[in-house]
Amino acid sequence: MKLKIIDTSIPDVKIIAPKVFGDDRGFFLETFRDDWFKANIADVTFVQDNHSKSSHGILRGMHYQLKQTQGKLVRVVAGEVYDVAIDMRKNSPSFGQWFGTLLSAENKHQLWVPAGFAHGFYVTSESAEFVYKCTDYYAPEHEVSVKWDDPALAIEWPIAANSKPSLSAKDEDGLLFENAPYFA
Repeated sequence: MKLKIIDTSIPDVKIIAPKVFGDDRGFFLETFRDDWFKANIADVTFVQDNHSKSSHGILRGMHYQLKQTQGKLVRVVAGEVYDVAIDMRKNSPSFGQWFGTLLSAENKHQLWVPAGFAHGFYVTSESAEFVYKCTDYYAPEHEVSVKWDDPALAIEWPIAANSKPSLSAKDEDGLLFENAPYFA
């Protein structure tokens, strides 16, 4: 398998860069292999795959589930997003820290976001298709949203000054980090 692991500023969050085999006919790449992932990234089982499409300027996040916690392996198959993970694990050395990176159809990178992290993304291209694998099932009754623009987190979103992203009602009503429940 030809995947490269790129460490991030949060040790449990990893970027996975595939080896792309291409010519004038197109390309081929392997995006996931269970035995490699368990041996090199995390010993988890994925139970659900999701696919979303969003327009430029939409921000989805920052979400996590208190029960049925989800680890997510995320990637973009069309367009580009700025993807962010926030450590919500109180006993972690990186509690309250965030990491962000550009994921795109062009760079073909994936991001591993372990359970215990809030996660979200902002669409920087005209539109983007975002796919991800989850380690547990979606449970909206256990979902929490943290404010994307909480000054205490100071996430450096690639959003023009005096602009505001398009948000869902749930994200408009997100909690400040200091008021959000965390994992012990």
